[in-house]
Amino acid sequence: MAYKKAVFLVNVGTPDRDDVPSVRRFLSQFLNDRRVIDLPWLLQKILVNLIIVPFRAKNSTKLYKRLWTSKGSPILIYLNNLASQVERILGDEYKVFPTMRYGKPSLLKALKEVKETQVDELIVFPLFPQYASSTTGSVVQFVMNEVKTWNTIPEVRFVGQFYDNPGFLAAFTRQILFYHPEKFDHVVFSYHGLPLSQVNRVHPEIKENTCSCSVEMPSHGSLCYKAICYQTSRLLAKNAGIEPQNYTVSFQSRLSKNWLEPFTDTVLEKLIREGKKKVLVVSPAFVADCLETTVEIGYDYKELFLKNGGEELVLVESLNDNIDWAKTVASLIR
Repeated sequence: MAYKKAVFLVNVGTPDRDDVPSVRRFLSQFLNDRRVIDLPWLLQKILVNLIIVPFRAKNSTKLYKRLWTSKGSPILIYLNNLASQVERILGDEYKVFPTMRYGKPSLLKALKEVKETQVDELIVFPLFPQYASSTTGSVVQFVMNEVKTWNTIPEVRFVGQFYDNPGFLAAFTRQILFYHPEKFDHVVFSYHGLPLSQVNRVHPEIKENTCSCSVEMPSHGSLCYKAICYQTSRLLAKNAGIEPQNYTVSFQSRLSKNWLEPFTDTVLEKLIREGKKKVLVVSPAFVADCLETTVEIGYDYKELFLKNGGEELVLVESLNDNIDWAKTVASLIR
């Protein structure tokens, strides 16, 4: 065996196919994660397995059919391409495993493969720019629970949140500038939402609706998802030359009203009422285009925007598998 360092690039996941059984399996694995839905155990099981999965699988499959390409799931295609590029950049000392927290390629299977070898180091890279318990936290807990059972445990290192990494910011800024944001009436930085309960749990003494994080990064905000999202937007806007009055931060993919606000669809409707007819949308919580970007923003929100009087809504492509991003990933791993 040539390599001595095993790298696990970890994204959220994807169904194996765009059919109901595959989507049902994926949703079941995803939503049964205690860090994703943090209700009492029995209530979570009833809610997920008897209500959400049975009733959402069919509709979710329709969405995945809109996302799917002739080669399969885009998020998986980008992940495989990214892993290949990163491995070439890092050299023979490293082996890079493209993995998903839910679904395939399985993170657990990759860990078990490495368990049978003799490596000096495990490097786990959750591909989430902003920390959240339900994403990065879930990956860290999963890996630790598996590795702690090994007889021989190599050095284990986790790459943490990287929203303020210069390479990440530069790569995303290039994506934004490609679309000439100055030609648009407004820019929206849209992030995946979280339940308010998960955000408030980070700093229970300060409720998210009274926090100053939308204006500046507070001292208690280093691991607060909402604070990190606003800070990501400030950094990218500064790099791209977008003035504060010309952009808005919002949150998408909500499951209830008790999620982070403002909601992206509501923001878009408000912008139309204000006479802003051309809007550029950036999604810096995603390093690869997926259901939430390509379908939710690129199709559904665009349709909503145009239907209500907007003239143009453009989605900035994510980092996907471009070479600048691959070089940044390699540098963070080193």
